Amino acid sequence: MEFNDCMDEFVADWQLTGHAPTTATTYRRYLDQLWTAHGEEIDLATVKLWLSESVSRETARARARAVRAFGKWAVENDGPGWVWWSRVPLALTRPTPQPTVTEDVYKAVKGRCTRVRDALVVELLWSTGLRVSEIARLSRDDVNLTDRFVVVRTSKTGKPRLAPLSDQACRLIRRHQTQADGCLVGMSSNAIQQLMKRLDAPSPHAWRRGWAVHSLKRGISQVSVQTAAGWSSGAMVARYTSAMSAELAMGEFLSTGGS
Repeated sequence: MEFNDCMDEFVADWQLTGHAPTTATTYRRYLDQLWTAHGEEIDLATVKLWLSESVSRETARARARAVRAFGKWAVENDGPGWVWWSRVPLALTRPTPQPTVTEDVYKAVKGRCTRVRDALVVELLWSTGLRVSEIARLSRDDVNLTDRFVVVRTSKTGKPRLAPLSDQACRLIRRHQTQADGCLVGMSSNAIQQLMKRLDAPSPHAWRRGWAVHSLKRGISQVSVQTAAGWSSGAMVARYTSAMSAELAMGEFLSTGGS
């Protein structure tokens, strides 16, 4: 099987098994670079050389993950005989603290809102864990105020999902005038990002991390947080909340009386 044909099948299988399409796209880009550089001569030694030429440890780690994912798939699906895939080294990277919105920050930003629409956007960011693009695409038909959830019809993973609505979000939706085209907030992704800047608020990604941490603090299970956020694995939840792990652990002990 030709390399490009293998890559097409690998990407298709990756998505069919529920992994994020964007990850498959990234992996393919790195693997195309490897093939362009070494072609038929790809083996463990040339892969290590290729990794050593990376511009950063983060890039080297991402490249290695791509090779390992494809190599494992290839061995199981009669692709290139990369039987050495599990010996591809993963560069160690030092995790950097990620900006995370806290409840105090949420309250402060909400207090700066002077329009119902702006308050609704802030509440959706805080209470749903939605991405900016997902908020921008929401229509009034996606909202179920009775059962307090929204339907995210197009997710990053390619699968629809449900996300929770807070009581405050439901109240603001009732007060907010839906756009003539049916859009819930009537703002593009860029407009929402600009709104965050005008409100002197953290970036939308910091809100998504804050939602995850706040949900875990309230006792929501990691599986439920992962499902509502549309993450394909629990690794993303762990990554977003790693900086708060000690606080979360102490919270659990205290909530049970330390027994």
